[in-house]
Amino acid sequence: MKKLGLLMALAVLSLLVIACTTESPVNDAPNNNAGNDDGDFTVGFSISTLNNPFFVTLQEGAEEKADELGIQLNVVDAQDDNSKQVNDVEDLIQQGVDVILINPTDSSAVVSAVELANAENIPVITVDRGADGGEVVAHIASDNIAGGEMAGELLVELVGEGAEVAELEGIPGSSAARERGEGFNNIATESLDVVTSQTANFDRAEGLSVMENILQGNPNIEGVFAHNDEMALGALEAIEASGRDVVVIGFDATDDAVTAVENGRLAGTVAQQPIMIGESAVQAAFDLLSGEDVEDFIPVDLELVTE
Repeated sequence: MKKLGLLMALAVLSLLVIACTTESPVNDAPNNNAGNDDGDFTVGFSISTLNNPFFVTLQEGAEEKADELGIQLNVVDAQDDNSKQVNDVEDLIQQGVDVILINPTDSSAVVSAVELANAENIPVITVDRGADGGEVVAHIASDNIAGGEMAGELLVELVGEGAEVAELEGIPGSSAARERGEGFNNIATESLDVVTSQTANFDRAEGLSVMENILQGNPNIEGVFAHNDEMALGALEAIEASGRDVVVIGFDATDDAVTAVENGRLAGTVAQQPIMIGESAVQAAFDLLSGEDVEDFIPVDLELVTE
């Protein structure tokens, strides 16, 4: 019995030694809460529409920068639908993203989406178009007012002082449409006769149909400024079909528009550099999550593209 008791005591002692010298399995497991310390960030990006070459290029720039920085980028397409954008932002919040980039369908309607993110303490950065409310950490965009002024000055140069011109406006309520229109009219009010301003919602097909109507009602029109290239190219189709000689200037410098400029069909376009806008947006998100200071407004340079 004494021998049996000794053996049992040795067995218990061995177990105690093993327990004291073996590391806990918990210490070997990865720290699931340490992701952000390693720069492993997830960023959500709600884009107004991917049915527009400009925003497709912007997305590509964002994705390239995300790959470079090791960021998980979740992109959702609002399809130019205000309600869908709000729902998309709700989904991104549920996914637990660290920052939300928003390219608004409408600067006013997007406020509710921004406020949803604010309520969850998720930073919001607006891209290309601003938000009329909510707390936004930074805004990345070109100076649309300056771009509109550049287009206005070029149109005056090409058609002359006092000429009759038309303005094709973007989506009502979007900051891009407001600002480009403001810049253009800063010049046009003093130097041109803007006989009509009509929305074509940044859409090529609408640009075509709206321009057809404008041509019918304005036989003396000499120039057109469109708030984006898609509308400009639609307007150009209508003008060429009519056989009229009307100068058209766009905005964005998409590939189709630049080709049209090179071929002498489009008089010019204001280049926004969407790749750089996308890259800057993701870089701003990364800097913010890394604890660096981020400017309220991060501008992206513009340039005028002409023959």
